[in-house]
Amino acid sequence: MFESGKYRVNAPVFVPAVLIILVFAVATLANLDRANAAFGSLQTAIASSFGWFYVFTANALLLFALAAAFGRGGSVRLGGADARPEFSRWEWFAMLFSAGMGIGLLFYAVAEPLLHYQTPPGGEAIDAVTAARDAMSFTFLHWGLHAWAIYGVIGLGLALVAFNRGLPLTVGAVLAPILPKRSHALRHAIDVLAIVATVFGIATSLGLGATQVNAGLARLFGLDNSLGVQLALVGVITAIALVSVALGLSAGIKRLSELNMSLAAILGLFVLFGGPTLFILNGFVENTGHYLQHLPRLATWNETWTGGDWQNDWTVFYYAWWISWAPFVGMFIARISRGRTVREFVLGVLLAPTLLTFLWFTIFGNTALHFEMFGEAGLAAAASDSVPEATFFLLEKLPLATVTSLAAIIIVVTFFVTSADSGALVLDFVASGGREGTPAAQRILWAVTLGVIAAVLLAGGGLTALQTASLASGLPFAAVLLAICVAVWRVLADEARKAR
Repeated sequence: MFESGKYRVNAPVFVPAVLIILVFAVATLANLDRANAAFGSLQTAIASSFGWFYVFTANALLLFALAAAFGRGGSVRLGGADARPEFSRWEWFAMLFSAGMGIGLLFYAVAEPLLHYQTPPGGEAIDAVTAARDAMSFTFLHWGLHAWAIYGVIGLGLALVAFNRGLPLTVGAVLAPILPKRSHALRHAIDVLAIVATVFGIATSLGLGATQVNAGLARLFGLDNSLGVQLALVGVITAIALVSVALGLSAGIKRLSELNMSLAAILGLFVLFGGPTLFILNGFVENTGHYLQHLPRLATWNETWTGGDWQNDWTVFYYAWWISWAPFVGMFIARISRGRTVREFVLGVLLAPTLLTFLWFTIFGNTALHFEMFGEAGLAAAASDSVPEATFFLLEKLPLATVTSLAAIIIVVTFFVTSADSGALVLDFVASGGREGTPAAQRILWAVTLGVIAAVLLAGGGLTALQTASLASGLPFAAVLLAICVAVWRVLADEARKAR
């Protein structure tokens, strides 16, 4: 541990992580053309060779989360028998949801169902209705139980070792129950990997957010839709995030989380009642039922017999993205979940945000599909041409388009800020050995790092670079998550025995 005045970092973790990130940034900027080609080749290689592993890992984590909730350790309380939650359920859920999904909810809510409808998974659909139904089911697969299981498993492990075992709130500490006692170097290496995965996972979201804000401003005010504008937006919004970072968890992140949840709810309700309301409500029930009925098939489909790249472009990318986000979201929800039982934690993480996510995607996805199938066609083609603009294409077909488009931009910005500041908080936890109460300057350093890497990825290859960053950083961490399952099961068994 390095200390200088009020600053404190865990040098064996902080130094290698910063060096890896710095080398990546310099190497990318030194030759942007070569970097662009390299990102494309690496993305194809990883997705083609390890897609099955991502699918296996996501399914294994979901099954493990359910086993933990309903097993004998489900009644164990995070923090001990006398611990009580620090935040109300609404505050807990608002911070959990806005940190866990954020920008992607607006970026893909319209585009993904339309693109799946236009290009059905596994080949051409039998008819338009089947294509639409499958489009919503695969969208639910990508954003539903599997995503939150990935977050929940690591979050549970972190909460148990930190609150019940008194170990640092770091990923390496979660594996302590199954590692040799003097495996400090390995634990440090795991924390370095967690930092790198977190930086690239969050930077992917920030890059997507910048492209969508740019698209919205271009449609509303005629601003150029270009890399230069996107880089400027990353800089401006990162600067805004620094204020929230400096204020800390309760004053900054909590208030912003509640604000963007409220704004998102208003926009969602507007589309619900301004669009085909009955079609949306019917669709929510049917979409959810179809997803649950076909979940085993959806979750284990691997394009074995049909071949193709559809799954690599979608499912594998999403699983890698969620895995690269797992250290960040898991640590963040662990930090805010003291006092809850294991069963409450797992079911809360799995069910509440999943159902709200399904409602959100049904509101936007079913509205877009309704226009495409029964009204003026062309939304799917427009989304295919420009994914960042898809949400604005839809809003322009509803009343008050200028107001709602501006609201969508504001929501993306607030999601950007909450992702950056909560990500900076988590990165600082890991880099300082799990120590809380570190100075704001350390958190600001990590927020700036996130903005810089997002800008580097945009400059080095745009969407392809963003997707590749998630794939590459998530691959080794997938193996870590599987090992965490073993460690968590041991801790839960021990805690359940103590509670007898």
